[in-house]
Amino acid sequence: MSIMDKLKKNSKVKTTEVLSESKFFTEKEFIQTNVPMINAALSGDVEGGLTPGLTVLAGPSKHFKTSFGLIMASAYLKKYPEAVILFYDSEFGSPQSYFEQFDIDTSRVLHTPITNVEELKFDIVSQLEEIDRDDKVIIMIDSIGNLASKKELDDTMNEKSVADMSRAKQLKSLFRMCTPYLQMKNIPLIAINHTYQEMGLFPKAIVSGGTGIYYSANTIFIIGRRQNKTGKEVTGYDFVINVEKSRYVREKSKIPISVSWEGGVMEYSGLLDVAMHGNYVVKPSNGWYQRIDRDTGEFIGQKVRLDKTLTKEFWDPIFAETDFAEYIKNTFSMAATKVVDFDIDEVDDVI
Repeated sequence: MSIMDKLKKNSKVKTTEVLSESKFFTEKEFIQTNVPMINAALSGDVEGGLTPGLTVLAGPSKHFKTSFGLIMASAYLKKYPEAVILFYDSEFGSPQSYFEQFDIDTSRVLHTPITNVEELKFDIVSQLEEIDRDDKVIIMIDSIGNLASKKELDDTMNEKSVADMSRAKQLKSLFRMCTPYLQMKNIPLIAINHTYQEMGLFPKAIVSGGTGIYYSANTIFIIGRRQNKTGKEVTGYDFVINVEKSRYVREKSKIPISVSWEGGVMEYSGLLDVAMHGNYVVKPSNGWYQRIDRDTGEFIGQKVRLDKTLTKEFWDPIFAETDFAEYIKNTFSMAATKVVDFDIDEVDDVI
């Protein structure tokens, strides 16, 4: 018997395995959404997507955080017909109709109202303990940003106004306990959170809840927002995903996703910025866009207005006939052998 076999046999942990054969690394899966640049933000690859583990979507109010989470959850349900969503709700801002907008069957959503961090911790750990690795479950918490601690509630009931120093500790405890279960049982957890502005001369957005969330998360997005106007009329928003932390994507990457009042999330938004930076698409004249051969500089096809660049017909040939998907990997992926510098602020008139 080899020393490896001996160690494996002697281990008290049933899931002990040789690393090259460990299912925790060899069976990694990606849940691909229908928005290529959300996939790129999650994994560095337009054909990648959401992974098991903790994903935190943070930002101010009305910054599309819950909607981004439901886009990911909807993709999970579509990939696994038997899957369910375990939805922990502290804000009650997502009625059934909201889920239906994202093509989520509400009969596949287990709604669990929560009032404090401890209640969430006890219930979620109990659920994770009973879930098997083969069970298809995605967990969503909306939100942890406004969730009080039990001590804060008890102090209020007893008419005490002392400062609550327990909340950050309880949140750290919550995610410290959840993290091994999520990875070992192949479960994605999406947590909606808030941000606050750091004090100082040049304040920046800070994810609320303390350091425990940072330590445990695979991915943290801080969502920014810009108005999208037609003339003087606001017709929607460009939400900018700022990658605060990732195990797959270059941190501090910025990825714009456009949303209109009429059509919701624009599936192909964000691609134009990267394509122009990589010289796959150019502006032959003001307000017009056209494909270009990167080798010869020759224009390809007809020039189109901005709205026509948000269509399947515009992007399918680019993905099929060029190395654009690989360029996106090199732009955003942490594992890329060739890194491309990209800043969305370099592209004018797009966002």
